[in-house]
Amino acid sequence: MRHPPRSVLLAVTGAVALVAAVTVPVVTAQGATPACTVEYSVTGQWDGGFQGAVTVTNNAAPVSGWSLGFDFAGGQKVTRGWNAKWSQSGTTVTATNESWNGSLATGASVSAGFIASWSGSNAAPTAFELNGTTCNAGAEPDPTDPTDPPGPGDGSVPALHVAGNKLVDATGTTRRLLGVNRSGGEFMCVQGYGIWDGPVDDAAIGAIADWNANTVRIPLNEECWLGLSNIKPEYGGTNYVNAVKDLVGRVKAHGMTPMLELHWSWGQYTGNSAGCSDVHATCQKPMPNMQYTPAFWTSVASAFKDDPTVVFDLFNEPYPDRATSTTTQAWQCWRDGGTCPGIGYEVAGMQDLVDAVRDTGAGNPILLGGLAYSNDLSQWPTYRPTDPAGNLAAAWHVYNFNTCANESCWNSTLAPVADQVPLVAGEIGENNCSHSFVDRVMKWFDDRDLSYLGWTWNTWDCSSGPALISGYDGTPTSYGIGLRDHLRALD
Repeated sequence: MRHPPRSVLLAVTGAVALVAAVTVPVVTAQGATPACTVEYSVTGQWDGGFQGAVTVTNNAAPVSGWSLGFDFAGGQKVTRGWNAKWSQSGTTVTATNESWNGSLATGASVSAGFIASWSGSNAAPTAFELNGTTCNAGAEPDPTDPTDPPGPGDGSVPALHVAGNKLVDATGTTRRLLGVNRSGGEFMCVQGYGIWDGPVDDAAIGAIADWNANTVRIPLNEECWLGLSNIKPEYGGTNYVNAVKDLVGRVKAHGMTPMLELHWSWGQYTGNSAGCSDVHATCQKPMPNMQYTPAFWTSVASAFKDDPTVVFDLFNEPYPDRATSTTTQAWQCWRDGGTCPGIGYEVAGMQDLVDAVRDTGAGNPILLGGLAYSNDLSQWPTYRPTDPAGNLAAAWHVYNFNTCANESCWNSTLAPVADQVPLVAGEIGENNCSHSFVDRVMKWFDDRDLSYLGWTWNTWDCSSGPALISGYDGTPTSYGIGLRDHLRALD
């Protein structure tokens, strides 16, 4: 869903507990200030892979370009990275500056991250060089994952998996995902105002549960999760990740399924229906990118792979059909990525993202939206990615202004998909402050035992959002009354 004007979104800043990043500095034994210092950390680790980060501080004369070198002793191999150009020859890893972060004044720092593979051991590097100058050597960092993995749930939130065309729990009982979207995590951080739009404390999440919701979809921003340099540190990286984990825990504590979804992503697109001209993750892009999105999902999946109650929604609203000239090209781009007509960056296809999740060992259910802002599923079964876990479901979005917004279209294009895989309407809504349209959507989905979530649990003007509530105590708008009363009437 496209968002209201920025002035509306920034009316309330998010509240979040800030947690310091866990890093291990390498210092000189003598205590003298070295020419440069390096902090190395492992921010996530899983079987066969890990996510790492380095922060370099220049304590000497200013430099206009930098190159950091270090050696891995445990057979690790860097596979991708960000905020630097990463390369590896044998055991030696080199990170050189990007065009926009090459200048380092005296006392200035720069951070960069990477994904790497490992086997046997994951020993941390002990020596670093900046532009050929030894930085520091000393205490060896602890290579273990500094974060605690989430638990398997409190018993009231089921671990889900796909069985035929249904999502079911461990007993084989069908679980319909019925609830709301909690927008904010996709835009507040990249705009520099916080992490969440409005409160996400226990009372605020309890108000969602009071509507008889059993699922909360949580839109995310890949640049904020990865802690890229354009994000304020207090709103990105470890602070952002921990805030997401905290919210997931509160959602589960109220008996609801958390659904993590990538909403805004990196990549410059200025073609047909462009939401912005910015390369950064400040609007909806037509497709995810190979630069950061696989790394994002590798990190998210690593954080939640031990928690099968969490559902992953890989990309909010693809629209490669607006950029390409044929429907076939659009669906091929959707699945396979690569160089797609009309899109100027290298695209990560849905197969790339499924692989990124599964390569971590995560078996969580995965949702995939189709074309036309997830409103077109007509060829979803034909271009469905391969999933070794067999845990894929189709995601669909519908508003009263979409093309496929009537029962005739739903019967002809949605019903055949729902016969094959679980179908989840991740966003339903209307922009007229009424609920007559979503009433029709919910009836169609109820009749087929399918899932749906309303957009959105935010206090925006319901005609520009649309917004379900006028207060975070759960006071509904005239539009939100329809979803609230319907959910409360369900068994």
